Amino acid sequence: MAAAGIPASAPDGLRLTPIDRIPGLRALAWQNRTLYASRGYTLQSAEMGIATLQWQKVASFRVPLRRSVSSVFPLTRRLFRDGLHALAVLPSGHMVAAVPGAIVTRVTGEDEFRISHRVTRGTRPLHFAPLPGGEIYWGEYFDNRQRDEVHIYGSADHGETWHVAYTFAKGAIRHVHNIVVDPWGDCLWILTGDEGQECRIMRASLDLRTIDTIFCGNQQARAVAFIPTAEAIYFSSDTPSEANHIFRLDRSGKISTLASINSSSICGCRVGNSVFFSTMVEPSAVNRDRTVRVYGSPDGIQWEEMLNWKKDGWPSGLFQYGNAFFPDGRNATNVLAISTVAVVNGDLVTRLYQVEGPVL
Repeated sequence: MAAAGIPASAPDGLRLTPIDRIPGLRALAWQNRTLYASRGYTLQSAEMGIATLQWQKVASFRVPLRRSVSSVFPLTRRLFRDGLHALAVLPSGHMVAAVPGAIVTRVTGEDEFRISHRVTRGTRPLHFAPLPGGEIYWGEYFDNRQRDEVHIYGSADHGETWHVAYTFAKGAIRHVHNIVVDPWGDCLWILTGDEGQECRIMRASLDLRTIDTIFCGNQQARAVAFIPTAEAIYFSSDTPSEANHIFRLDRSGKISTLASINSSSICGCRVGNSVFFSTMVEPSAVNRDRTVRVYGSPDGIQWEEMLNWKKDGWPSGLFQYGNAFFPDGRNATNVLAISTVAVVNGDLVTRLYQVEGPVL
């Protein structure tokens, strides 16, 4: 087992070598060799592979004075969920990001994000799903105790305007966890929750005209992290009421359980041939561990805990669950970027590791 924040070796030689530690930065998205990260409401970027990383300002989002102040201090930033969150970089150069209460878009060549959609239910979506042709989707993520209808929004003009692209009927689901583009399957995967038949893993056409449920009806189908590869899809469960696991869904539709993990998991990523998932500290009768952990595999078969951090002492409900986030997007490097929040000696810290493993 790895010590706090210290890399360990996994089976078959998977190894993480520290490259950098950057306080105050949250990694959001890759675009090949460029990593985009937020510092409050400012987006920065750095290109991997050079001797010394040079972070440059890309754009910013202008916020009211209250948020410009609250985003500076660690506890108020956590309390108000400040900053840029999910980010998608489109082929046109446009960028779409989530901020509290809004979707914001940066037009190619401009240095500011502008509000393109007000989020009226919930705070923001967890992820965006950008298509190679420039279209982009996101699903509503809000409390929805009444089980009202839930929308998937789409944009055909690089995120400048939005329309309802699909609607789940009242009572069908609670909310959308994630929409993932699968380039090998030429499809979308839609993940929803939270109880019973609401927990679904669905395969959809890129235009959302066809949606088929592949797996549903139990807590192991309650997922957020979903990583397609050429041969299979890897995903982790996100449930506070049962033990959590990492799964493999092959291209024929067969699901295999690969490994047990210590708690709910909402983040995963792929670096080269290696796949990683993190867990969060979401206290429940089942999830009693107060440690954020990162699990890795060089081949999707053998899994090992690679890193861990202890949750800090601040209450989770107000000041966020302990978690380790991975950026979205296409990563063409061998660098693993991890941003931790609400953990001891690692609140809003981004760490970069070189991933070394066997060539498969």
